[in-house]
Amino acid sequence: MSALPGRPYRLGVLPGDGIGPEIVPAAVRAVDAALAAAGTPPVQWQELPLGAAAIETHGSALPAVTVETLAELDGWLLGPHDSAAYPEPHRSRLNPSGALRKHFDLYANIRPARGLEGGTAIAPDTDLVIVRENTEGFYADRNTYAGSGEFMPAPDVAIAMGVFTRPKIERIARVAFELARRRRNRLTIVHKANVLQLTSGLFKRVCLDMAEGYPDVAVDDLHIDAMTVHLLRRAGTFDVVVAENMFGDILSDLTGELAGSLGIAPSLNASDDRAMAQAAHGSAPDIAGTGLANPIAMILSSGMLLDWLGTRFGDDRVADAAVRIEAGVRTAVRDGVSTPDLGGTASTGEFADAVVERIAAA
Repeated sequence: MSALPGRPYRLGVLPGDGIGPEIVPAAVRAVDAALAAAGTPPVQWQELPLGAAAIETHGSALPAVTVETLAELDGWLLGPHDSAAYPEPHRSRLNPSGALRKHFDLYANIRPARGLEGGTAIAPDTDLVIVRENTEGFYADRNTYAGSGEFMPAPDVAIAMGVFTRPKIERIARVAFELARRRRNRLTIVHKANVLQLTSGLFKRVCLDMAEGYPDVAVDDLHIDAMTVHLLRRAGTFDVVVAENMFGDILSDLTGELAGSLGIAPSLNASDDRAMAQAAHGSAPDIAGTGLANPIAMILSSGMLLDWLGTRFGDDRVADAAVRIEAGVRTAVRDGVSTPDLGGTASTGEFADAVVERIAAA
């Protein structure tokens, strides 16, 4: 995979299930508008099969052709999936998102949480990023070459593996420290080393070892249980938070709600050379096709992908396009345009129209 500033980026589009076919096109429109406003060549989009529709057409929720094609692209937008509703044997397999993260070693799950002016934030001053290790920790299905990492030696006994390794902790810590340098130079390490002295203890120790290479970043650490309390009391004081897989997943849902709702919570799954934009929320099948879905999380996730591309390839114009996407969303909400979940009356498409209009006018 290669890219040069000034040449069109090749990005995949995987609409997914439920509200995915509504919110992913909204994100595509925002990307196109932002790149045009920044004077960058338009994206070459490639739509690929995934999810329930792919089961019908290809016999798999994640067809081989999709994985093979993604390997040739610069990045992709992944819509939510409703794997719990898939027929067997597809339901029991690793879901498409997890399979893509594992196949492409997308080890960094980056989840910002920032309140929107005019939104419904519990803690409006929230402005932080959860950096979640995405390949091991306490998520059993990320820890084995084959199998799920869970097993039952007896009908009433279930066991799951939690794996922590120095190289993988080092690389997620590096992502977190570099991000802190781009933000407010503060990093919080979340762990449970007082009880899980070997596993979570290794996570804490390696992160603190890495801190020696970043003397400009102020570092502290908190136990996971204490962290939930501190977030409720003083979310606005945190900058970048690094955590293992399960702790990071739980904290990012909490911070998403503090900032307004999971409907506005974006995320990016990245390795050193690939990135997948994916909203933090689910497929919401109960409102699919009604026009009620909030596309903010997916739109902001697409902006994160542009920012990642801009940083990776030193492309200032695509990085500028990322800034324009977030500004367009924030301006629309501040102007009183929002979907019903945020107290507004706009449909999914109408909100996307408002964002595109503000991107073009900026």
